[in-house]
Amino acid sequence: MSLTNNNDKQVLKPVKKKKIKREIKILQNLSGGVNVVQLYDIVRDPMSKTPALVFESVNNTDFKILYPKLTDFDVRYYIHELLKALDFCHSRGIIHRDVKPHNVMIDHEKRQLRLIDWGLAEFYHPGTEYNVRVASRYFKGPELLVDFQEYDYSLDMWSLGCMFASMIFRKEPFFHGHDNYDQLVKIAKVLGTDDLFAYLDKYGIELDAHFDEVLGRYPRKPWTRFVNSDNERYVSTEALDFLDRLLRYDHLERVTPLEAMEHAYFEPVKKAAEAAAGNSGGGGRSS
Repeated sequence: MSLTNNNDKQVLKPVKKKKIKREIKILQNLSGGVNVVQLYDIVRDPMSKTPALVFESVNNTDFKILYPKLTDFDVRYYIHELLKALDFCHSRGIIHRDVKPHNVMIDHEKRQLRLIDWGLAEFYHPGTEYNVRVASRYFKGPELLVDFQEYDYSLDMWSLGCMFASMIFRKEPFFHGHDNYDQLVKIAKVLGTDDLFAYLDKYGIELDAHFDEVLGRYPRKPWTRFVNSDNERYVSTEALDFLDRLLRYDHLERVTPLEAMEHAYFEPVKKAAEAAAGNSGGGGRSS
């Protein structure tokens, strides 16, 4: 797709019409949603009849440049903002299915976040079998890697967990598999194979025979193993506890966005918001 930028609007010119129709329907359902990129208009090329989507523009800084500059508070703030977007889309019955830093636009000057690229998003209906060929490899939940099709909103929470881990541990990507099989191996080397096999047994999932060759037996690694002098400023007891509630094999054990926002990790963000609201309501901000 090509991208043209005109002041406060961006025009995306996509390719496949069927996929675009679904994306338009999803974006219309999410219109006005908190921290969800706004679709301003749909125009059609007179020759090809291909729809082009006109979005709000976000003055984004590439995450590889921005993330190393973020403070501990910034990470808490932006993850909290992203959770607001996920809570909204899940409340509208929509799974994003491609949460990753590339799809999270941040205007750091305005402290504004937008979740973009709803091209893989889908309406959720309980008990439906969905395509597992979604999400980007480093952010794929275990359910996708073991071909479990009855996944749900919690897929987005795994992807968020991968993103969060890379932010607090300064390790991008956190799970760095060279193919989909190796991706599960990389996850198992951190979360351990005991919990993996318990998860497979619970849902009656049979692993692809190829895993017999590549998957060994691994103990679970404590999160503290990933802390070093470069990242310790981002790591706290609350951060590790929050991460632990996201990166679970069993999708039913992962926190929802609403539960996540109540976690102690976000207490400083809430206090700052309350203080700002108090200041603005009190006739001026103290310097």
